[in-house]
Amino acid sequence: MKPSRPLARGLQFLGMDILKERTAQVGRAGKEAASVSCGKVSAAGSVSQRACVFCGSRVVLYPVADAVHLVHGPIGCAAYTWDIRGSLSSGPQLHRLSFSTDLRELDVIHGGEKKLALALDELITLHRPRGAFVYSTCIVGLIGDDVEAVCRKASEKHGIPVLPVHSEGFKGTKKDGYAAACHALMKLVGTADVSDVPKLSINILGEFNLAGEAWILKEYYRRLGIEVVSVLTGDGRIDDIRRAHGASLNLVQCSGSMTYLAQQMEEKYGIPYKRVSYFGLEDMAQALYQAAEFFADEPQVLEAARTLVKGELADLLPVLAKAKLRLAGKKAAVYVGGGFKAISLIKALRHLGIATVVVGSQTGSADDYETLKQISDPGTVILDDSNPVELARSCRETGADLFLGGVKERPLAYKLGLAFVDHNHERKVPLAGFVGMANFAKEVEETVLSPVWGLR
Repeated sequence: MKPSRPLARGLQFLGMDILKERTAQVGRAGKEAASVSCGKVSAAGSVSQRACVFCGSRVVLYPVADAVHLVHGPIGCAAYTWDIRGSLSSGPQLHRLSFSTDLRELDVIHGGEKKLALALDELITLHRPRGAFVYSTCIVGLIGDDVEAVCRKASEKHGIPVLPVHSEGFKGTKKDGYAAACHALMKLVGTADVSDVPKLSINILGEFNLAGEAWILKEYYRRLGIEVVSVLTGDGRIDDIRRAHGASLNLVQCSGSMTYLAQQMEEKYGIPYKRVSYFGLEDMAQALYQAAEFFADEPQVLEAARTLVKGELADLLPVLAKAKLRLAGKKAAVYVGGGFKAISLIKALRHLGIATVVVGSQTGSADDYETLKQISDPGTVILDDSNPVELARSCRETGADLFLGGVKERPLAYKLGLAFVDHNHERKVPLAGFVGMANFAKEVEETVLSPVWGLR
């Protein structure tokens, strides 16, 4: 991302060409002050925190628990993405298994279609899934296997949807993998009867049931009298996805991964969508109110939302107040997958008296960064698709005490001697909802105030 430093706000935008851009910044500051550039594809060979197209599609579809997930490619791709989300299932555990066609040199020469067909026959016969996803990896794109044809024949043979996911890693970035996953899901949506779906119904998109968060959210909406038809894809089921077009509203939690699907469903089925966040006080409450206000002709829903929020805040605010007394004045660095998540984290940290001095994301949009500019304090460093060197330098220069990130950022934080809070998709403690905010406050307090930091 090219830097754009609005001088009045003192924000610094750092990107892949940071050294060159800093030298030219003075002459361009006035001209580019209002612009934001992001989402550029990383140059081949550059060090980036982003993942590949295949990984993007895999993390979106992986939580569909009653489907076979078959990686068509070398074994390393399947090993890399095995069990990479802490996505829980209330029933089938098929998603916890990682299958691969294990393509090797002879398969590259002669093609892997026969091997793929045999693998699908064996897996479907053995596990009796409700559906199957077949992920094309880099090598498959190079040798030209007709994955579509193999999947079509397998679907006809076994009587279940077998869906190709065109996720060759070299085609782009993780965001392109999200689009590939959404395209596969759209082939499922609209293929089941929805006569029993009530008017007060929604889908939750971009929620992956990390540590059981989807169950927390479904309970909130149940208390409002709203049925959740499908969660895409946390604790997901093929049959629920097939009837998702019967819902009245889509709520998009992870906008980077699921906005494309929401747009497609709006275009094809007329289902409107709203962006929400389930992290933090304001955003969690707003997500409930947005759904309630959509069903404005049912006033009891809005009243139920007010009652729920009031009761939850009565329990939570005293807990946050105690944490804030001990954490006030600390500084945090935030680097996460999506820009919307970063926005919610800034708000949540303020409730704990913590200022965010560095914030960035891998897949944030221009709108996300404009919002980050508006809610950030003067002097906050804002980054897009950063690398470890830039992150380390920014943390040192701003004096951060705490780093919030994922699995790639954890070693960096520890090397810098910073407290680290895991906000990755592997986590085992729920951070969504009001109960999630209480868990977040507890983890931040215990981590930042640990006596170990006195030994640095």
